[in-house]
Amino acid sequence: MEHLELFFKSVFIDNMVFATFLGMCSYLAVSKKVATAVGLGAAVIFVLAVTVPLNWLLDQYILQPGALAKTLGPEYAEYDLSFLSFIMFIATIATMVQLVEIVVEKFSPALYNSLGIFLPLIAVNCAILGGSLFMQAREIPTLGMALNYGVSSGIGWFLAILAIAAIREKIRYSSVPAPLRGLGITFIITGLMGIGFLSFGGMLTGEDEGNKKEKVEQAIKVEDEKKNDVAKEEEKSAKTTTALNQ
Repeated sequence: MEHLELFFKSVFIDNMVFATFLGMCSYLAVSKKVATAVGLGAAVIFVLAVTVPLNWLLDQYILQPGALAKTLGPEYAEYDLSFLSFIMFIATIATMVQLVEIVVEKFSPALYNSLGIFLPLIAVNCAILGGSLFMQAREIPTLGMALNYGVSSGIGWFLAILAIAAIREKIRYSSVPAPLRGLGITFIITGLMGIGFLSFGGMLTGEDEGNKKEKVEQAIKVEDEKKNDVAKEEEKSAKTTTALNQ
């Protein structure tokens, strides 16, 4: 259930484009044709699916305070390499992007030429780095959850660029006012789509309320147990006092 919840949150509620507006440069520049948008979206999914789990491993076993104790021994428990997070994350991302670029150039030269400079620029796409930083900030507990988060975040970005590309292809045949043609109408549509995606925020509300109710019931139960313990202690104390007086 946790995996399903994380998937829906990452795709719809915390969408990279419509919730945090990350990766807007590639989103606007490569969304003129659906075919190109699909190619770039697939590349982003692959890069996020690989880099987020890899960066999770780096964070857990190297970068976190005391993480070196898990790999090198307890004598390294005091070392803190968290200041290297950005460098290590970006190095991992750049490596994966280079691999994607080589594969696309080898097997799909037409797509490679249509993507142009924006394929290697995935390395500096803030959505890619944002995936790893959000993973770190949200303290995702397991490697499987990190993989889920990477894939679902990539799918969310893919859906966003695919939707805007389809709309931009159709809007060419519409009578858009001259001042709004091009990026103007694209920004307006993106804003409207972002507002639409806000409606997905209620998808998991019922479950959250159930969790809150469960936590309240547990707190009440703990409080009752404490009161019972206090009453028992007072009863024991009263019996002890009575015995001493006799």
